[in-house]
Order: sequence, then C-alpha cells, then structure tokens
Amino acid sequence: MTGANTRPRSTGSHSDGPLAIWVVSDGRTGIENQALGLAEAVQRLTPADITIKHIRWRALFDRWPSALKTRSMLDPASDPLDAPWPDLWIATGRATLPLSTRIKGWSGGKTFVVQTQDPRWSNDHYDMIVAPAHDGLSGDNVFEITGSPHRITPERIAEAAPAFEERIAPLLHPRVAVLIGGRSKAFDLTAEHAVMLADQIAEAVRTSGGSLMLTFSRRTPDAAKAAMTARLSDLPGWIWDGTGDNPLFGFLHHADHILVTEDSANMAAEAASTGKPVHVLPMIPLKSGDKFTRLHDDLQSRGATRPFDGTLDAWIYDPLAETDRAARAVLEAMSTRGAI
Repeated sequence: MTGANTRPRSTGSHSDGPLAIWVVSDGRTGIENQALGLAEAVQRLTPADITIKHIRWRALFDRWPSALKTRSMLDPASDPLDAPWPDLWIATGRATLPLSTRIKGWSGGKTFVVQTQDPRWSNDHYDMIVAPAHDGLSGDNVFEITGSPHRITPERIAEAAPAFEERIAPLLHPRVAVLIGGRSKAFDLTAEHAVMLADQIAEAVRTSGGSLMLTFSRRTPDAAKAAMTARLSDLPGWIWDGTGDNPLFGFLHHADHILVTEDSANMAAEAASTGKPVHVLPMIPLKSGDKFTRLHDDLQSRGATRPFDGTLDAWIYDPLAETDRAARAVLEAMSTRGAI
C-alpha cells in the first residue's frame, strides 16, 4: 500500500529533490504508527515523500529465523521492494528485520536504515535504532527516547477534533478523557479491578462537576469493558462503543485531564505530548514491571504524569516532543554520513 505522498526519487544528494522515505511494517496499526510517526516528523523538518510498505512472509517461512529469510519468501500480497531505493528506510517490528539488515546492500550503501524498538537481533546492522529509554538498550547507533515514536502532535489532534465537535462541545468542564488498556504480558484488567477503577473515576468526575470521555483499547477484556460501561454510563459524557470513527483525537484535544492505564507505554507517552495533566491508573501486575516503572518514573520526572489519587488536580509541563527530537537526530546523522 502506498501513502499519499509517493513521488520517488533516486538515492543520493538531497538536492535531487524531496527525501524519499519508506515506512515498512507488517501493517498492524500500533506497529506501523511508530515508523510512520517518525517519518512524518522528518517530513515536518525537510521536504520528503513518504511511501508506506506493508510486508508479510509466506506462512511456510514466517517463523523461520530472520537470518534465513530472503525477499523471495515474502507473501505475494506484500508491497514490492524494488529500486529506486529510498534515501531513508524506517521500519518497525520483527517481520521487517531480515529486510532492514539487507536494504543497505541492495541500495549500494545509499539508504539510511532506521529501526524503531529494540530489534534484539543484529543490532549493529542498522544506522540508527530509535528505542524507548525504558528498554535500557545501549550502543553507538542507539538513540533513546521517552516512550516510542508516534503520530500525535497538538496540531494533528486539533485538525481531527472538528469532526467530533458536535458531540463534545456540549459536555461540561472539566472534561476527563479516560484511555483504558487491557491484558498484556505484564498487566491484567479483571472485571473486579475495572469496577474499582470505574468507581474512582466516577467519584472524581461527579465531584468536579465535569464530564467523561472514555475509550477502550483492542486489548480491553469484554468483562472489564462491560463492568466499566455499566458503572459509568450514568455520567454526563461519551463512552465510545467502537462504532463510527474513533474519537480519540477529539477526546485528547478537548480534554482538561487525561486518565490512562499504566499498561501501555504508547498511550502514556502519547497523552504526555498534549501538555494536559496525565493521571496514571493502576493495573494488576502479572510480572516484574521494571521497564514500566522506569517509563513512569521518567514521565513523572518530566512533570507530565502523576499517579491517579482520585482527584483532578491540574498542573502545567512542557509537552513531550520525543518523536520530533528523534527526527532531528536522524537528519543530523544522515547529514554527518553524507546521506543527504
């Protein structure tokens, strides 16, 4: 699949035209948005054309070791990976690793290769790894950021917000956006815990005289979703039931406070990019949460988040712009190496 900006150009001097960027992933939204968010941040700094490449491996080869995979093993439904090669390759996810480690050879060394997240394989084969600081990854080619790259900026959510204005405008202030995650390797959300969280949220909203804007993630267990919906449905506001366009950006734009469960590094970091007070809701830990502890300590040290204590205190901090910071580092590294 190709993005809206698709004009290709040969690799080489940046003076040839806009920077050609390929965003490569297996197409899952959460994964793709990391690479696409970084590409869009680069595009905000310099003229660039972004092409989205979705790839997947034939079923027979999908679980083969990355070192053994070749382009001939890709599913025919994958987007083509052929010359002219991009100036900048930004990829994320395990499926892309066999390609990210070979693109430099295919392009004659001209493509600058960026991998987001910790690849956990052949880490010295990428020009740059943009990794969450809480992963604790180190190396000369590692650029650490708080959270992961994402697509949320104040400008982007402001552009999307008018589509939801009719539904949100009548809601009373303070407007409380609540982003609920779900079960993961590190956390769980049982129906009982969901009821406890819902009661705390309801009390805070009622005490403040405000309104609720709530959205669940794909990982929210059905029992927890049903329990929270039943407990909160009598509050003024909007509990998104999954029908129609996702109002997340509208919620973030119009919110006075944001409540987010602690299970998602992405949700917390994205919320902190708004400059709004971010209150972190506790989950049930399933294993040691050292990585998440480091992330939330980082966010708290920046003044962006606080543990939710049942009150809706307001505070001010500088919005996180970690994706933009990573984009500047990518361009600086490309310039240093003569890639642009």
